[in-house]
Amino acid sequence: MYEPLDIPIPNLPSSTKKRVVIIGGGFAGLRLARKLKNSIYSVVLLDKNNYHQFQPLFYQVATAGLQPSAISFPLRRIFHHTPNVTFRMAEAKKIDQNQKRVYTSIGYLEFDYLVLGMGANTNYFGLSNIMEHSIPMKSVSEALFIRNKIISNYERAINTADEEELESLMNVVIVGGGPTGVELAGAVAELRNRVLPKDYPQLDFAKMKVVLVEMGNQLLSGMSEISSKRAKEYLNSLGVQVKLNSAVEDYDGRVIKIKEGVEINTQTLLWAAGIKANIIEGIEPEQYSKSGRFLVDPFHQLPNSSSVYALGDICLMKTEEFPDGHPQVAQVALQQADNLAHNLKNIEKQRDPRAFRYKDLGSMATVGKKLAVVDLPFIRFQGTMAWLTWLFVHLMAIVGVKNRLFIFLDWAWNYLSFDPALRLLIRPSYVKPRDREKLVEDKN
Repeated sequence: MYEPLDIPIPNLPSSTKKRVVIIGGGFAGLRLARKLKNSIYSVVLLDKNNYHQFQPLFYQVATAGLQPSAISFPLRRIFHHTPNVTFRMAEAKKIDQNQKRVYTSIGYLEFDYLVLGMGANTNYFGLSNIMEHSIPMKSVSEALFIRNKIISNYERAINTADEEELESLMNVVIVGGGPTGVELAGAVAELRNRVLPKDYPQLDFAKMKVVLVEMGNQLLSGMSEISSKRAKEYLNSLGVQVKLNSAVEDYDGRVIKIKEGVEINTQTLLWAAGIKANIIEGIEPEQYSKSGRFLVDPFHQLPNSSSVYALGDICLMKTEEFPDGHPQVAQVALQQADNLAHNLKNIEKQRDPRAFRYKDLGSMATVGKKLAVVDLPFIRFQGTMAWLTWLFVHLMAIVGVKNRLFIFLDWAWNYLSFDPALRLLIRPSYVKPRDREKLVEDKN
């Protein structure tokens, strides 16, 4: 990408207020910026995209259930009437903790307080072939790529007579038995069962395999045993082959190899097996944990630093209750952002900061239409009621009333008809007029 520029970022509003720079417009960064609006600070939010992405619904974009704009929201629009918050689309490259300076792809800026909230990326566990040939789902663009990949494969499958090629084009393998993998497997299975046979009646979808591969001995390892068991039962009822205690060894783009000699033909391997923290140059070795996440104290502060904080998936805060750090989920990021906003306001009032304490509000995952599992602190339930609860919670968590309305209408239509209208194979391309003329001349 871009090298860091050693010039000041132009056109930043001047202010006598202390500056808080937030890197990352995900759950933690966006929440913190919103909590600091109209505060005693001048806030600069940096992100490489100019929109916030609602990650829990990526799988619905990937399986043509929702349009990308329904789960993406322009960051600038959020802060239209917030004069103390400034957004810049830039990629943060490195930080200088001594000079209190952040270097980005568009220049540098000074900070009084720096908050790292860059989130996490896909973890391939050192499997280079998997990295080369599988498809992750950590952004809207990757979810769109999955949708195009699946649709493109079936457009190719309808035109092939080779049985082995047909099998590899139709089969879909998902690796990772967490919420993302479970939800994605269920959604792909429902596409196979209810939608794709209507689009491609000449294909025999009884031959199409949807396989979910998990290295551990249960699905949804962070949830209760009953929820894990029910999720597996629901997936089996949808025709998903669930392979537990199965570690992926290799993948060449056509055949996935699993330990104990199992091989599956597929040209669509979706990787949801793990995440690793995004890093940035300028962090000292003692500020990293062994896992690569940034070490922070109960006040979200990096060791040996009075002005650098970290939130969400990238940080590791060891407590008695969570000796290996908190779960890398949205609720942790949101609660940490709330606590840091409280502390930053107290710092300037010369009040003691408040130590972070995570309140587990529960976990949930949807498996398919009217199939979900919910673990709340006081109750656990599955089935239709869990599915309705999942719908409500995710609908309320979406940024923007307009987005909620679009998603509600899409969900209502899909529930009544189960025929999503977003199965369009759109691959953007553009040929400059001069190049187009050259192509014509070459042909002649």
